[in-house]
Amino acid sequence: MTKRTVIFGGSFDPIHVGHLALAREACARGLADEVWFMVSPQNPHKQDRMLTDENLRLRMVQLAVKENPVFKACDFEFALPRPSYTLNTLAALEQQYPERSFRLLIGADNWEKFDRWYKGDEILERYGVIVYPRGGEDVPGLPANAVWMPAELYDISSTMIREAVAAGKEITGLVPAEVEQFINENRLYR
Repeated sequence: MTKRTVIFGGSFDPIHVGHLALAREACARGLADEVWFMVSPQNPHKQDRMLTDENLRLRMVQLAVKENPVFKACDFEFALPRPSYTLNTLAALEQQYPERSFRLLIGADNWEKFDRWYKGDEILERYGVIVYPRGGEDVPGLPANAVWMPAELYDISSTMIREAVAAGKEITGLVPAEVEQFINENRLYR
């Protein structure tokens, strides 16, 4: 039986409770057997921003998902050419893991610019996309291989967390406790 693996890609700088809730929702709705959090070494759409070292971001994801057997922290893109294009990642995953079917989990904000993604139409056709809300918006008229996943909105962003840490504010409850401890121990975002 083919395992339905959803790829949730991102910078995860840092991963937060909203990311984890979305992954749980995809599984609870029967859209995924497992969710792989694909840590992107360099998002082609965010080349203007300096990211925290990819290995530190990967470690935060590993800490965040370690208690959930259907979640996986994934560094697959670390070995691929940069910037990482999603189609190339999915094709390489498909080749390496033929016992799995892959689908992409993205926010409605990314869906709105999906036509600007590298071969977005081919991603949609070959793999399919699950779209979740980012700001309360509904996305009408999705094509056949795209699924709308209503989900609770979390008023959290990685940017907000980085800014809070830089300002000396508490982030308890916004990230898993182990991630908060890791951020503090490694003096990240200061």
